[in-house]
Amino acid sequence: MSNDSSFPGSPTPAGSVHHHGEFKVPGGKLVVADLDVENDRIASAAINGDFFLEPDEALDDINTALTGFSATASHQELTRAIEAQVRPGAVMFGFDAAAVATAVRRALGLASTWDDHAWEVLGPTPYPIEVNVALDEVLTRQVGAGLRAPTMRLWEWNEPSVVIGSFQSYSNEVDEQAAQKYGFHVVRRISGGGAMFMEAGNCVTYSLYLPQSLVDGMSFADSYPFLDSWVMQSLAEVGVEAHYVPLNDIATDAGKIGGAAQKRLAGGGMLHHVTMSYDIDADKMTQVLRIGREKISDKGITSAKKRVDPLKRQAGRSREEILSTLKSVFMDRYGAKEAVIDDATLAEAEELARTKFLTDEWTRRVP
Repeated sequence: MSNDSSFPGSPTPAGSVHHHGEFKVPGGKLVVADLDVENDRIASAAINGDFFLEPDEALDDINTALTGFSATASHQELTRAIEAQVRPGAVMFGFDAAAVATAVRRALGLASTWDDHAWEVLGPTPYPIEVNVALDEVLTRQVGAGLRAPTMRLWEWNEPSVVIGSFQSYSNEVDEQAAQKYGFHVVRRISGGGAMFMEAGNCVTYSLYLPQSLVDGMSFADSYPFLDSWVMQSLAEVGVEAHYVPLNDIATDAGKIGGAAQKRLAGGGMLHHVTMSYDIDADKMTQVLRIGREKISDKGITSAKKRVDPLKRQAGRSREEILSTLKSVFMDRYGAKEAVIDDATLAEAEELARTKFLTDEWTRRVP
């Protein structure tokens, strides 16, 4: 984030404070912002990095656009100012105005990086499915309020469950008769996206609870692969070469293996949630989930097993080994420490499960 020490070789004007921030554009170049701030305004700006820019004079345009701006300016305000100031015909290679705005806000402490946070890891600890979805809300709110460090939690559960997205229709997604026949418990989560078919041990699920500053200025489309880059590393370590398919699917050349969902709360916290198939009973899934039939109806395939491409077959590893790899890669990459859910937090989640996530008012809020 911010760095109040002077940039080597650049004198800081008397009465101002120097700030330094960096942003590596995914698939692009490094953008660095060196700023002097005085009276809560940017007194001078020096944007630099390994990007390409034509003509050279366009760099002066960028610096001029930033000078005089409030030190609390939004990402959108900064981006628009840069775009308006840069001369017609200028070409940016490997970066853009939004990337500059991100570097500036990181310098000013308004946007953060993974390394700016002391991450924790929870689980996998088995909880009833309604407690799992309640924990997502409770922990996200705690992180937004600064009561908990940003956290990655590996899910565990024992009962057969369906977790529908926040905006899905209960009756359109779930065959209630089949769900009752097989003993499936249906709950609704706070994030959007599609239904999760969750028998014990059949998938790999985790949640990230983070401050929205980590994805400051990013589009939703860009934030998904950004937050899951460590997952791609983890999968590669178990022999699965995965990639993102916009907006929110994780796939390999053999097909889709999982999907992500997000929810940003008013308090500043953000939930990023991912479920990946491990060993799905696809025949049962297409009986319990109505959407499963429709999703494959135009694919020219006769079995959902050709779409649900489980990690068990691709990785050839146990689910426990995959969970362990996810945990170890996350901890090594971000310096995360193992933690446990305290009794008060668990009690809050259990009460929220009782008063919200187990109620028909919530579960069938979209009938």
